[in-house]
Order: sequence, then structure tokens, then C-alpha cells
Amino acid sequence: QVQLVESGGGLVPAAGSLRLSCAVSGRTFSTYSMSWFRQAPGKEREFVAFIRRNTDSTDYADSVKGRFTISRDNAKKTLYLQMNSLKPEDTAVYYCAAGTTWGVARRPIDWNYWGQGTQVTVSS
Repeated sequence: QVQLVESGGGLVPAAGSLRLSCAVSGRTFSTYSMSWFRQAPGKEREFVAFIRRNTDSTDYADSVKGRFTISRDNAKKTLYLQMNSLKPEDTAVYYCAAGTTWGVARRPIDWNYWGQGTQVTVSS
């Protein structure tokens, strides 16, 4: 069984930065592709960033490209999301997800395992 635990959320002023972490237990972390999604109140869960297993190639939603960076440390079995130049519209619960997909998967249904989420609030 794979378990994911996010941390690092909080309250930050606009233009500030946060780094989210997602600790993964269970099967070998390096065999999973990983992603970050977010969900704001009253909205659907949306794709934020993706990092592919084995190659570490990445992909981002247009709304965060150039501001957010996804990375992974296979030795620590941890996924990261560095968020810079934060905007109030980035306010949401952020979730990490794991799966065996090879292609970029931007739909929540494409992912097998989820964390419980961490709240990010950006004040204006």
C-alpha cells in the first residue's frame, strides 16, 4: 500500500514563496510518476505539475509555468513543489498523487494514490 503525506502549506503574502513536500511510503518511489494537483473552494481539482518516473521530465499547467518547480528526491522518497511569485488565485488545497502513468496525465482519474492535502493561502 502506498501512502502519501503532504506538508509545507501555510499563509503567505502575494509574491511570496512556499515549498511543499510529499513523503511517500510503500513501493519503490522511483517507479512512480508523481504530480501535484490543487482544489480551490467550489472548483474542481486541477492539474498543477507532473514529473515522469525514470526520466524526471516535467510538465506544468500554463497558470504556474515559470513560477512553480516540481522535483523529486528518490533517496528520500520525497516529492517537492517550489512555489514562487505566489498569487491570491493560487490559494487552494494542494494534493500530491502517484501513479504508473508514462504520459502526462492531467486528469485526477489518471492517478492511483493521493495524499490528504495541504492548505495554501495567499493573501493580497
